Parts: sequence; C-alpha cells; structure tokens
Amino acid sequence: MNRPLSRDLCAAAAAALLVVTAVLVGRHLQDAYHTLFVNWPPLLASWGPHTGPGTPAALLVAAAVAAYGPRVAARSPWRALLAAAFGTALAWIVSLALVDGWQRGIAGRLTTRHEYLRVVDRFHDVPAALRDFTGHILLDSPDNWPAHVAGHPPAATLTFVLLDRLGLRGGGWAGMWCVVAGATACVAVLVAVRALAGEAWARRAAPFLVLAPAAVWMGTSADAYFAAVAGWALALLALAVTGPARGRALVQAAGSGLLFGLACYLSYGLTLLALLGAAVLLLGRREVRARPALLGALLAGLAVVPAAFTFAGFDWWEAYRLLVTRYHQGAGGIRPYGYWVWANLACTVLITGLATAAGLRRTGAVLLGRRTAPRAEIRLALLVAAALAALLAADLSGMSKAETERIWLPFALWLLSSCAFLTHPRAWLTAQAVLALLLNHLLRTGW
Repeated sequence: MNRPLSRDLCAAAAAALLVVTAVLVGRHLQDAYHTLFVNWPPLLASWGPHTGPGTPAALLVAAAVAAYGPRVAARSPWRALLAAAFGTALAWIVSLALVDGWQRGIAGRLTTRHEYLRVVDRFHDVPAALRDFTGHILLDSPDNWPAHVAGHPPAATLTFVLLDRLGLRGGGWAGMWCVVAGATACVAVLVAVRALAGEAWARRAAPFLVLAPAAVWMGTSADAYFAAVAGWALALLALAVTGPARGRALVQAAGSGLLFGLACYLSYGLTLLALLGAAVLLLGRREVRARPALLGALLAGLAVVPAAFTFAGFDWWEAYRLLVTRYHQGAGGIRPYGYWVWANLACTVLITGLATAAGLRRTGAVLLGRRTAPRAEIRLALLVAAALAALLAADLSGMSKAETERIWLPFALWLLSSCAFLTHPRAWLTAQAVLALLLNHLLRTGW
C-alpha cells in the first residue's frame, strides 16, 4: 500500500472514530441528562431497521454509479455528463426517500407541525404577513410561527405559498419541488469546479457528487432547495469571472447576485456563502480587475431581493435578533454547546462520507505543498477550503446545535468535490453508497 493511500485510510478511520465517539457520548448524555433532544445522537433520528419500495432502486443506482460512474464521467460529452448527473442524483434521492414510502418519505415531510405548509393559509395577504412576520417569531408571541418558519426569513415560506397559488398544493408537490431542485445542486457544483479548476477535476468529482450520502436528507428537506439556490449563485459567479463573453458575464454576475440575495432570505445561515463567494472572486481576480463592471452587476443583483423584502416591511436584522432569542427559548438554549461543537462535525462525516474525510486530507496536502502542486489542484483546494471555513464558522457560532445533517447541506456538497483528489474511486464510491444505504435503512430520519 502506497503512503498517500495509507494516509487516506487513516483520515477515514479518524472520521469513523469521531462518529462512534459522538454516538457513544451522545447516548450517555441523552440517557443521563435528556439535554440533546435527539433520539439517536448525533442525528435527529430513531433506530428502526426497515425496507421499502425504494430499496431495489436505491441498490441499483448505488451499484451502477460505483461500478460505472468514473468511466462514464471521464468519457461522456460535457453536457451529457451534466444531464446524467442530474438524472442519476434525482434517482438516488427519490429512491432513498421512497424507502420510507411515498407518504412518509416525500408527501408528509413538509406537512408536520414544524414545517412550512402548516402556515400557507396565513399568507392570503402576503404584504400584511411580511409586515407582521417578526411579531410571531418568539415562542410567547401570539400565534407564533412553527419552528422552521420562525427559524428562516420569509422567502422560504413564500416559496411554498407560491407553489400553492400555482395550484401545486400539498406535501407531494412541495416535497418534489425540494427533491428536483436539490438534485440540480450537484450540477451547479460541477459547473463551478469546471470553470474554476478545469474540466478534468469536475469529471473526477462528478460520481461523488451524484452518490452523496447527503441524499438521505435531500429527500425531502427544504434545505435541499436552499442548497440548490446557493449552488447556482456560486456557479453563475464562477462562470462570470472566468468566461470570455463580456455581455454574458455581466448577466451571469447579476444573476449570481440575485440568487445570493435570495439565499440570504431563505436561510440566515447562508450569509456565510460570502466566504465561498470571496473564494470565487479571488480565483477569478484577473477578470474582475480587467472588468470591474462585474462587481457592479453582482452588487446590483444582490440588492434586489433585500430591497424588495425591506420595501414590503420585513426587517431582516430585527427578525434575526428575535430568532436568536427564540432559539434559546427552545431546545437550542438547552442543548450543550460542548457536545454539539464537535458532534456536528460527526454529522458532517455522515452526510459527506468517509471518502470526503480522505479528500479533505488530500486538500490539505495540496495547500501545504502549493509551491509544487499544479495550479488547477490549488484552485480546487481553495474552493473546498472556503466551504470548510464556512461550515466551521457555522459550527462555532453556536446557532447550529443538532440537525446539521440537513442544515449544512448547502456547504457540505462543496466538500464532496474534494473527492476528485482520491485514487481508487470505485472503492471509495462503494463506501459512500454503503454508508448512505445503511443510514437510510437502519434509521428513521426526521426533523
């Protein structure tokens, strides 16, 4: 066994040990003090081995990607690869969700008491609802919002209100919206990696993005939709700062800004996308210097959504201040920071897999040896490092204690691109698939 592979395996073993430790310590804390508020720490899940109608399809997709994914990714025309990545990611997410059946796996996910669909009827007058939104955030406020509505800016809820107004009512449509949108996130990452680090690295990353263990939580979570918006914001920015066409680049920069603004009104935590955005601008600094109008277009697009919500009467900063209070009024104020600050990272291992632990080790090695590493490798490593920095900032903030297996999806997907550095991709893909299948069939996840 060569030394790099040996080190990769050590990194994977360390990540596995972190998960085992989080499970054992978490089990003790929950049994002794009941302060974690999760049944199967560190995940918000319960033990429940089961199979379902999605099991055969999930096994088939996993086997096909592990066996043929690297070859197909290497040989397919680029546009065909993007289409195949989307279709396969969609099949992977849907099949895993259907292990729990249609109702529990997809249609019922966004209809529970904490979710967005519970308040759609309260948005008959949207301007009035926005003006009064902050008045229902605190637990002791009249008709307080359910947890997920209170925990996010109103663009998240308005998405499902809009679906309802278009006639796409109920949990089935809402769930499939999140699934289909979430499946495009891997395409966005591939587009960005190709623009910033080259097509070869994007092709190597493709099978790992498709077969992500995170798919267990992308069906059906609104955070999958958030991940897609964040992903395309970064992808458009990457295209804008690397593309030759001036007019198209300005449109892409403006579109990127628009999506960045929307992301910040979907989730407060997505303000941390600024770290990834800064990394993209750093990697495309030559074009930005040559065409400063790109920054103007980016900022113009960025102002649209905040201006619209502010004009409608929603105060983002006041809402966030109230959310911090609401967070500490509930389980967030009881869950121990000393456990979750490292157990959250164990959750990240479970959604990105052991292959990503090895990929991050290789990312670190590239950055440490950047004087001799090829330029494309360094650019990919910088992008991954920015995603890791955003995730760590969210962790240290103390506003992400538990449930990070879904909350951190917008950042975790970018970490998966580090798997492009790995050798023996089929073996690592098999490990990724096995982890996802075990999680989905042994646990009943929820939020």
